Amino acid sequence: MTRVWLALGSNLGDRDRYLESARAALSDAGVRLVRESRVSETEPVGITDQPRFLNQVLEVETSLEPRPLLETVKRIEEQVGRIQRQRWGPREIDIDILRYDGRRVDETGLRIPHRELSNRPFLLDLLRELDAP
Repeated sequence: MTRVWLALGSNLGDRDRYLESARAALSDAGVRLVRESRVSETEPVGITDQPRFLNQVLEVETSLEPRPLLETVKRIEEQVGRIQRQRWGPREIDIDILRYDGRRVDETGLRIPHRELSNRPFLLDLLRELDAP
């Protein structure tokens, strides 16, 4: 099993329910929750004319390699109710792979550590809360 850190975010509809549904769907997909940060309400980044986000970081264990994990979280987003709109725009649920047990991945559509992590101080704070490396 590999230790991975995921970010959850939601700024549309019942934001708490979307986060809860995502956590449950991850568990159903065999991604084991180890620890979770508090839920933090944050200002949007990029396109700022949209509702505030609820964000949370999860420390999980998985046997999935990075690409299959990405495919799994994208499938979960769809299952939970995400509707694809403009990039950086409002969303029901967003699940990002922040870190993957110290590995670096740079492939089309997948970069680990997450390429925007250093531009998201709220995610860095939530990672620190979990003592993430």
